[in-house]
Amino acid sequence: MPKILRILNRLIIGGPSHNAVLLSKYLEPDYDTVLVVGGKGVDEQDATHLATDLGIQPYIIPEMQRAIDPVMDRIAYKKIKDIIKIYKPDIVHTHAAKSGAIGRLAAQACKVPVVVHTFHGHVFHSYFTPFQSKIFVKTEKYLASRSSGIIAISNLQERELSAIYKIAPTEKITIIPLGFNLEKFQINQDQKREEFRKEYQIQPNEIAIGIIGRLVRVKNHQMFLRVIEKVLSVMPSGVRFFIIGDGDIRKSLETQLDKYNIQHTFYPEQPVVAPVTFTSWLIEMDQVYAGLDIVALTSFNEGTPVSIIEAQAAERPVVSTDVGGVKDIIQENISGFVTHVDDDDNFTKYLLQLINDATLRKEMGKAGKVNVSTRYSFQRLVSDTKKFYDGLLNR
Repeated sequence: MPKILRILNRLIIGGPSHNAVLLSKYLEPDYDTVLVVGGKGVDEQDATHLATDLGIQPYIIPEMQRAIDPVMDRIAYKKIKDIIKIYKPDIVHTHAAKSGAIGRLAAQACKVPVVVHTFHGHVFHSYFTPFQSKIFVKTEKYLASRSSGIIAISNLQERELSAIYKIAPTEKITIIPLGFNLEKFQINQDQKREEFRKEYQIQPNEIAIGIIGRLVRVKNHQMFLRVIEKVLSVMPSGVRFFIIGDGDIRKSLETQLDKYNIQHTFYPEQPVVAPVTFTSWLIEMDQVYAGLDIVALTSFNEGTPVSIIEAQAAERPVVSTDVGGVKDIIQENISGFVTHVDDDDNFTKYLLQLINDATLRKEMGKAGKVNVSTRYSFQRLVSDTKKFYDGLLNR
């Protein structure tokens, strides 16, 4: 049985974690897998339960963290080399940037036969300064030249990697979209909706709009707050907004709302009704989507946004900025609406259209479920990945 060493930056809520865990579990019995993960940041939501629920015990290297740290990174590199020497994998497959760098360098040093990397997103714009971004591009070009194969998770990402940033030639890149266990978003919806709305004191006639993700600059929550101000100026009641997640810019977002004179609450500390509710991290996301009516995304940069896939699986219409693989996920004007980044006016227009039209919300929701149910199933992910591995090993 071929052996895979799968290396993930950190086991936190998001697409990479789902991807790595599901592949580790469901490639059995064709492949044996050891999953290695790094340490999570203090503002990130732990997702260890994704692994333990499937009977997977990941090997944790706490020194492999998101920030660049030469001392810690070298320790992580040596630990991964030691694991490779003991486990002797046929394939090292890395997910996301930090683990991709450390893991691939270690695999190359240990002469692993097949080295694969998945780009779940990229840091070539909107994260760092132009100079830093150029360094990352050069680094990824070098690492790609030492990789047996590169996986992109969307058509747009493949074009960015091959044509725009020239990380690797087209023939070296394979497109394998993410896959998820979407069934839980489609069962017991009424009960879950009642539980969520009771918890957050949402009235039956109120429309709940949510945005899900880390509270960091690249997610562009500032745009979401500007849109909230515009919506509330037209509809001062009957609409509630939920910011689900946490991070280091929460205080600045609260300050922005104060400037708009919009009441808000951090629900874990003040469980009161307000137009804008910060929930912090929530785990039962199937309950969250059931309780919401519309899901929004305002990011500057994305890979394949998990929240947009899960929202459609739960039959919720979406409004999103046109970033990353969004247009590969959304059937534009059928399961959701798409705007340019920072196009506050159109984003507001689409939200108001959905708020005021229950029939449209229902129709878009049904279209979304059909759209993602097969395309983003974990069964399809596992099948595509096994075929990719088999080809590399045979070659």
